[in-house]
This record gives sequence, structure tokens and C-alpha cells, in this order.
Amino acid sequence: MEHDAMDDSPALPPLPDRLSTDERSPHYVAAVLEHAIGIRFNGYERSDVEEYCISEGWVKVPAGKTLDRKGHPLLLKLKGKVEAYYR
Repeated sequence: MEHDAMDDSPALPPLPDRLSTDERSPHYVAAVLEHAIGIRFNGYERSDVEEYCISEGWVKVPAGKTLDRKGHPLLLKLKGKVEAYYR
């Protein structure tokens, strides 16, 4: 019986199809965000993703330093191939 090092680590929660880093969003999942998550968008690593949806193929990223009227970052929706994974 072979034993992998992966079996010793605690089980990570499955990554949802859609996830947001904004606590006010219904797609915010604290248990998932406790771990480091990587996002690959159109084959490139992105570190500025605020929200993603794998099935619909989009990510939301801040538009520079622009803020909305409530003081939150203004987000741009980019469409393409989205891959999420634990680092």
C-alpha cells in the first residue's frame, strides 16, 4: 500500500464555481478563502482577482485605483478561460 504525502494534510474544501473576496457578496466563502488560492486567466497567473466564475468564464479585477461612490474598488469584468486552484 503506497502512502502519499498529500494524505497527511487536512482536506481542503472544494473550490466553488464562483467565488468572491467581498464579505458582502453571496458568493463569499470564508472556509475557502482561509487558504491560498491561485487564479489562471487565459493561461496567465493573476494575483488581482476579486471575483471569478469558472462556468461563465469571467473574472473581476480592480480598475486601477478607481473607487465607486461607497469607497470600494471599481471592478472590470474580463471574459476568458478561468482556472482556480490551491497554491
